[in-house]
Amino acid sequence: MKMKLMMLVVAMVAMPVFAADGAKVGEGPHGPRHEACKADPAKCQQERKAYREKMCTENPERCKEMKAKAEERREQCKADPAKCQQERKAYREKMCAENPERCKEMKGRMEERHAQCQSDPAKCRQERQAQREKMCAENPERCKEMKARAEERQNQCKADPSKCRPQGQGAPAQPRS
Repeated sequence: MKMKLMMLVVAMVAMPVFAADGAKVGEGPHGPRHEACKADPAKCQQERKAYREKMCTENPERCKEMKAKAEERREQCKADPAKCQQERKAYREKMCAENPERCKEMKGRMEERHAQCQSDPAKCRQERQAQREKMCAENPERCKEMKARAEERQNQCKADPSKCRPQGQGAPAQPRS
């Protein structure tokens, strides 16, 4: 245990010395790593997944705790979605206040994507379908949960269409055949 603690301290002290791409100490969360991830998001996603798997292999107890916490959070949000939505909104506002340039960039990308989907909705549907299929292949349990929620929502819309968006403006009001 002492050895692990000492290695952690050494790593933290040595980290600025070995920073990649000439990164400066205190550069912040949007330095070279952020730029590299913007250039190749799939690679970063794979690296994060590999890191999580390695961390879970090295420290399964901590991994179980983190998974339990995430599951607890999902259940809380399922029970009170409005509260979670408000918390996410407050977090976004805080992040935008801390880094308005990044916020502006993200809003620009979101608006650009919205415009693309407005001009070619079929292409966006195909892309979303491909993402769903990939996610379901990687995580069938989560896929099953999402399908159950979608079916539940469709049943709610059948029961009370006034609580759902009109057909063609987001999620379908009626189940697809």
